[in-house]
Amino acid sequence: MLLLNASYEPLTTVPLRRAVLLVLREKADVVHGDSAGTVLKSASAALSVPSVIRLRRYVRIPYHRRVPLSRAALMRRDSQRCAYCGKRAETIDHVIPRSRGGTHAWENVVASCKPCNHRKADRLLDELGWELTVTPTVPSGPHWRLINSDHHGDPQWAPYVSRSVL
Repeated sequence: MLLLNASYEPLTTVPLRRAVLLVLREKADVVHGDSAGTVLKSASAALSVPSVIRLRRYVRIPYHRRVPLSRAALMRRDSQRCAYCGKRAETIDHVIPRSRGGTHAWENVVASCKPCNHRKADRLLDELGWELTVTPTVPSGPHWRLINSDHHGDPQWAPYVSRSVL
């Protein structure tokens, strides 16, 4: 479920249970119900499953200068493609291996397929004669808080998570 601030700014995604609790505790309102029309029923109430909810009170979110490095964010930055061969990536790899002084930072980490990661091991690209298909950079922008939003597929999210709105 997509969670919006009171200003309709996307904050994050939340599981169904958390979304329902926010609505039942009157901390959030349902903006859009589930496109399938699913309804949760109890002995005393019925609630349509939300797809987008909005907090009733504005929550100030401090923006960090750098997006935190996580596996999910890295895979999203690299479009789940191996930086060495372009196939589907399953792992992450340090361009300059940590055993050789490389850091665990956005500029040194790329998505990689298992065969390329295994072949590279703890060697440098020059030693193998390899080149990166992409340049690892630090992602920027508020849409990076919504790691899984691109893969949700719910068209009701589009007005809230599109980069032009943010």
